[in-house]
Amino acid sequence: MSQLIQATCVAIGRRGLLIQGPPGSGKSSLALALIDRGATLVGDDGLSITASGNRLLAFPPPRITGLIEVRNVGLLSRPVTSSVPIALALRLDAAAPRLPEAPEILAIAGIDLPCLALWPDSPVLALRAEAALEQWGLPIEQQQGHIGIDHERN
Repeated sequence: MSQLIQATCVAIGRRGLLIQGPPGSGKSSLALALIDRGATLVGDDGLSITASGNRLLAFPPPRITGLIEVRNVGLLSRPVTSSVPIALALRLDAAAPRLPEAPEILAIAGIDLPCLALWPDSPVLALRAEAALEQWGLPIEQQQGHIGIDHERN
């Protein structure tokens, strides 16, 4: 059974990067910067989420599929991917720790995801988001219900 959540998601390769934060924190701006670097939009400011085994899948939301809000410009249409397994959640937070020892765990629909807080006011936020996915994101093959501390992940 799917549920709608308020978040943004892009696909980088075959892994989903879930972006959370309060309104105006820069979720759409980060997604747009990642899209500029080769990511594909899944959904902006709304996602359909479904648990599938030990994976959490993100789908474009039905009514706003392909739309991304660009502040001071308007709604733009972008290509979307049909679904992607979420590998990492990012929480945009001005109080994010400078050097986290490990990501937090975020449970959605009974599935545990690694979740990392990022300071949103960085000119290289997209680069840091990609680095976070590389460092902390679950590989496609790993079961999401069993998060370990293996840093040799792909």
